[in-house]
Amino acid sequence: MTFSKLKAWEIAQGYRNRDFSCEEVTREFLDNIKEKDKEINAYITVTEELALKKAKEVDEKFHNREEMSPLAGIPISIKDNISVKNVKMTCGSRMLENYISPYDATLVKKIKDNDGVILGKVNLDEFAMGASTKTSYFGVTKNPLDTTRVSGGSSGGSAASVSANMAAISIGSDTGGSVRQPSSFCKTVGMKPTYGSISRFGMASMANTFDQPGVIANDVRDLTMMFNVIEGRDERDATSVGNPGLNYDFDFSDEVIKNLEGKKFAIPKTYLEMDLNERVRRELEKAIEILRDCGAKVDEYDIESLNHTIETYNILVNGEIASNLARFDSIRYGHRTDKKFETIEEMYRASRSEGFGDEVKRRIMIGTNILSMDNAEEFYYKALKVRGLIKRDMDRMFKDYDFMICPTFPVLPLKIDDNVSPVEAYQADLFTIPANMVGSPSISLPMPAGEDGLSIGIEFTGKRFKDKDLLQASLAFERSLNK
Repeated sequence: MTFSKLKAWEIAQGYRNRDFSCEEVTREFLDNIKEKDKEINAYITVTEELALKKAKEVDEKFHNREEMSPLAGIPISIKDNISVKNVKMTCGSRMLENYISPYDATLVKKIKDNDGVILGKVNLDEFAMGASTKTSYFGVTKNPLDTTRVSGGSSGGSAASVSANMAAISIGSDTGGSVRQPSSFCKTVGMKPTYGSISRFGMASMANTFDQPGVIANDVRDLTMMFNVIEGRDERDATSVGNPGLNYDFDFSDEVIKNLEGKKFAIPKTYLEMDLNERVRRELEKAIEILRDCGAKVDEYDIESLNHTIETYNILVNGEIASNLARFDSIRYGHRTDKKFETIEEMYRASRSEGFGDEVKRRIMIGTNILSMDNAEEFYYKALKVRGLIKRDMDRMFKDYDFMICPTFPVLPLKIDDNVSPVEAYQADLFTIPANMVGSPSISLPMPAGEDGLSIGIEFTGKRFKDKDLLQASLAFERSLNK
């Protein structure tokens, strides 16, 4: 049996049936990493010793007939901007190349308490700033479906590790689509829950009011396994409020297809008017046809304010980035220059210049300019008002519709050698950003792969704190594709 090709829930069932041991499963995943990752470059740090120790503990607990979490023994990868105690946390940057976290993030502690097996830390765009992992100090992560293409970003290592059977489930972070876009590229399922559902304590901040941990897996059922564990309020994160909709006993029978009957989906008119890749448009039309065949209603809906999404998002996010990255001063932690310096300011400038890559520097400078003096009034505070308009318009839409549907990304996974300008890269996030702007749950679901092995992701976005409804509809759509 090839354990690593099983879904996480199938592995969990195998443990309970005593079909195989956790150590066997863990060793196979570790062997896959050794065999494949030289080419794919998904992992920055592999925690083999930690994983095997936990696997033996899990086997001992099963042997003793202890009551175990459904997540027990599941091989998991963690995006390298999330703290795992006594393990490097690089954020894909030279700035933190040798930083070792002294504590666990809250979600990591929950995984450990539920006996999940952490295989290691995976690659990302530097400080989660990018959509390809090409900005990572540790090199680009290749797409397992086609190694000439990127795996997406910023959680590209997370999606690639699941797609290449080097992890059963992965934890990522999503600021403007960083879980959903790489899931679309790598033919996995990726979801960002409602803002505040999962504690951000122990996750490096990019833009506090947008960031939310997310999950990448092979199917919707695997997602629910992880969300049931990591959901919840945390007194160490004032923005976390928990979300019972993620901790729900789902029906996984084929009858779930009926959950689409009578559901109403809106597709923004502005998206249909875009110059989409022809294959992306065809797959979107197929997805709409499947929904209608299952009894759902799909309508065009005009949300004019979505035309201002890209500009608004980048003004607000870069402003938050400039503030958050000011903490990397090379005094308390982080890369410190070897050059001679006479003042703290010289050391500070040289260290940050060497420690940060071009994309991070670009965003810091843009954000600093946006927040400076008169510019804050002219740009930042106006952008906050536009964000409010987008939220108002989407709330109005969700009074009449259950979900919003669109492609996850407007084009096929990009070639590694493609020269995409920063502006073009920012514009490509148009479909994923709105969910972060308003705090809504959003999921990317893969359509069947074409002859080239590539898949197009279809995105469903739901009402805030209606994650249960979104997961049920996603499960029904997934089953409809596979029936």
